[in-house]
Amino acid sequence: MQVHHNKRDIKADVASFLKENKTIGFVPTMGALHQGHLALVKEALDNNDIVIVSIFVNPTQFNNPKDLEKYPRTLESDIHLLSDLDKNIIVFCPTSKDIYGDSPTAIHYDFGGIEHEMEGKFRPGHFDGVGTIIKYLFEIVSPHKAYFGEKDFQQLQIIRKLVEIEKLSVEIIGCQIYREQSGLAFSSRNKRLSPIQLKESPLIYNTLIEIKNNFGTKSVVSLKNWIEEQFKNNVELELEYFEIADSSTLKSITKKEENKKYRAFIAAFAGDVRLIDNIALN
Repeated sequence: MQVHHNKRDIKADVASFLKENKTIGFVPTMGALHQGHLALVKEALDNNDIVIVSIFVNPTQFNNPKDLEKYPRTLESDIHLLSDLDKNIIVFCPTSKDIYGDSPTAIHYDFGGIEHEMEGKFRPGHFDGVGTIIKYLFEIVSPHKAYFGEKDFQQLQIIRKLVEIEKLSVEIIGCQIYREQSGLAFSSRNKRLSPIQLKESPLIYNTLIEIKNNFGTKSVVSLKNWIEEQFKNNVELELEYFEIADSSTLKSITKKEENKKYRAFIAAFAGDVRLIDNIALN
């Protein structure tokens, strides 16, 4: 398995692949890989000649320094996981200096307002950091297709907007949320959950299922009130936000309209571990 630690080497490989007219699939990650990541990689393997996986904990998308410090870093086991899946995968794990130089700084983007909804309200500057690193990685890797999970649905929409803004020739593929047997969405942060938190965390997905089941018959306000009550009764989980939003604009709604698509979005804390999830409602 090839593992590149600087952009010069990966760009040399990419140049040769493009010269040979090979299609490149790309899965950007921050490491601490799990089955959700591997599902994205499998999708890329099935649809491209070459698959590149980046592993880089991006400092500019963390508004909380403690979250950046505690983010799990498991490079050796990540490489083993990828190697077991397919030894032809190319891994790109650069340093911050290689990407940003001496000062990691995010580009400021106007994503048409979707950056200010939900995650944007609670994580100022987060999507500037996401947009910046994805722009840089796309310029280095030159992928034909890039794969992202729908667990971070707002991020997925941000990246689609980024491609439009930067006029990048890459197809963005959104892949369904990969879940643990309990229903909890796979996340690198799940590794930080205690046994009791792991036991209680499926409440997040279970409440989303209930919202979906009742979306056609109950009002948005009553559904939001019900969610808040569920979390008030749980000592392990603290609700940060719950929103029902237009799938395209990501703007929260108070009333449903005909012929529009909606999703429910949720963020909650288990101790100091922040978990997010979402579900399509119609």
